[in-house]
Amino acid sequence: MTRAEGAVVAAFRDEWARVVATMIRVTGDWDLAEECAQEAFARAVDRWESDGVPDKPGAWLTTTARNIAVDRLRRSTVERAKLQEVAAVMDESTVDESTVDDDRLRLIFTCCHPALPLEARVALTLRTLCGLDTTEIARAFMVPVGTMAQRLVRAKHKIRNAGIPYRVPAPDLLPERTAAVLAVLYLMFNEGYAATGGADLVRGNLCDEAIRLARILHTLMPGEAEVAGLLALMLLHHSRSAGRVSAEGELIPLSDQDRSLWSASEISEGVRVLEAALRSRRPGPYQIQAAIAACHAVAPDTDNTDWSQIAALYGELTRWTPNPVVELNRAVAVGMADGPAAGLALVDALAATGALAGYHLLPATRADLLRRLDRPSEAADEYRVALGQVTNEAERTYLARRLATL
Repeated sequence: MTRAEGAVVAAFRDEWARVVATMIRVTGDWDLAEECAQEAFARAVDRWESDGVPDKPGAWLTTTARNIAVDRLRRSTVERAKLQEVAAVMDESTVDESTVDDDRLRLIFTCCHPALPLEARVALTLRTLCGLDTTEIARAFMVPVGTMAQRLVRAKHKIRNAGIPYRVPAPDLLPERTAAVLAVLYLMFNEGYAATGGADLVRGNLCDEAIRLARILHTLMPGEAEVAGLLALMLLHHSRSAGRVSAEGELIPLSDQDRSLWSASEISEGVRVLEAALRSRRPGPYQIQAAIAACHAVAPDTDNTDWSQIAALYGELTRWTPNPVVELNRAVAVGMADGPAAGLALVDALAATGALAGYHLLPATRADLLRRLDRPSEAADEYRVALGQVTNEAERTYLARRLATL
């Protein structure tokens, strides 16, 4: 990869959301904004190769996308009224990221308008704000790619036809949007923390962006316990990032991680934010998940982790969000607290429902429990099933290494 190509890849990671959000604000056309942004990045590959990488890649991309939009609108007799707005776009460097008056935050709240179905709100924001492609979003939702593509198209049409405004809503309207906004940030962080596909397990830019936006939202809505709970959850998970992947990019399981690499400052902040949220006595699923993450973060090692408390918290979480993945995580905790046989019984019962068919962590979990029960042949079969379903290369390498040990 050349220096210019590497710079374009880095710019896509860091600037895609900013460019698209700005273009949506000034054109009011979601499809046009995405198309102009995509073309700007495509032009950057050639131009940066010949002219060198600009000092401010985001400004270059925004200006280029703006000029592309101007050219397209100039050729359209029905869209000429937008030209003055587009031509007036300020340089990207003038955006003040220290305030909530942020294009990306406005974009989240626009995508999360109550007129849109919840899953469409989340999917549209992940596509537009994060640059995730339709396949990645479909995997996150566990739906066919065609279904997700149709959902995105319908959401964009709804925003255009209903005239949904591009702004952060008034304070009295914030609560009705909160659940969808939190879901957006949660899925954004999860995709960054454990990527659904590709060579890298972690997509740090998505984690960083989700945490940044969660901080803004927490400032905007300081009395919302679940906003604080989600921020705490992200911080506590992110604190372990440095220990999750080896220098070669291979996954390191929690039990084998060097805990001295974990971020003490993020753990401390996460616990502090969580405790403040819990004092409000308005529990919710993000606070419960943050409490689980805190149990891991403050434990000195795997053997001295409070697995019984974690299992109990997962049981409480199922009351808030009945979900087979939560049940699978509870089975893992039970397997650590009460022994692998107890965990395997729960996993087998879950597998019998068919709710997680095709989900690689189900056979991977069953394989690990069978390995601990000294049933290597059965464990090997389950690892092979998991290898046939996993889509992330770092996880694939880890599972293959586990299989090899048998």
